[in-house]
Amino acid sequence: MPELPDVEGFRKVLESCAKGRVVQRVDVRDAGVLHGVGVRRLREALEGRRFTKAERHGKWLLARTGGGPTLLLHFGMTGRLDCARPDDATEPHDRVLFTLRGGRQLRYRDQRKLQGLWLAGDDSDVVRILDGQGPDALAVDREEFEAALSSRRGRVKAVLTDQSVLAGLGNLLADEILWRAKLPPTTRASDLTAPERRRLYIHMRRTLHTANTAGRVPPRPSWLTGHRDDPDPACPRCGDALRRSRMSGRTTVWCPRCQREDGP
Repeated sequence: MPELPDVEGFRKVLESCAKGRVVQRVDVRDAGVLHGVGVRRLREALEGRRFTKAERHGKWLLARTGGGPTLLLHFGMTGRLDCARPDDATEPHDRVLFTLRGGRQLRYRDQRKLQGLWLAGDDSDVVRILDGQGPDALAVDREEFEAALSSRRGRVKAVLTDQSVLAGLGNLLADEILWRAKLPPTTRASDLTAPERRRLYIHMRRTLHTANTAGRVPPRPSWLTGHRDDPDPACPRCGDALRRSRMSGRTTVWCPRCQREDGP
């Protein structure tokens, strides 16, 4: 599933492919990815306008048009954004194509269609569409982060992936951050000590900065992510066997030695 670093990568694709370019044509190949807007309205709103700025909020991407409507994109489980030439062969799951002046085409591709595209007429519409989203996980300050965790009794893994608490963290990032902070995923967020909350915040920011540079959660050998899908996964830090379980319906991977309940 695309998480904050993936969406940051898509933001860079949008900027490099479309920023400053006029939308000549919008081709909706599957209207099932449109939410609250029809094909005709989407075309009328965007054709002839220029993409001026790309912003990210958690797992959401906002394509601004300089005083005009804002296109909001969410990538669900399988979505992505690609830059191509208009005459390049399309893929079966290319749902919406934006042909741009200068011989470029921005493509929203999504196999499972669990999310899609929204159109906001103004900033109040943007706020309405993003209602319920917590602060962007890379933009939140330490005080706000610590206050959010200390007020919630759920398991820290579930709290980190709750988009109403922090926007942008998913399954891979939460496991990676908790492993780096040496905190068990089953600990109640409200039970974390002040030093543990600070440590978690520091490792969240470090992990996100590195992952953003890569444009994904990188499966490096030194990362938990690089071993979670191994047949017999071992902790890259201590060498002990990693443990898998289901938590809030998602596979959770952690090291019972490094992430002990009694701390490092």
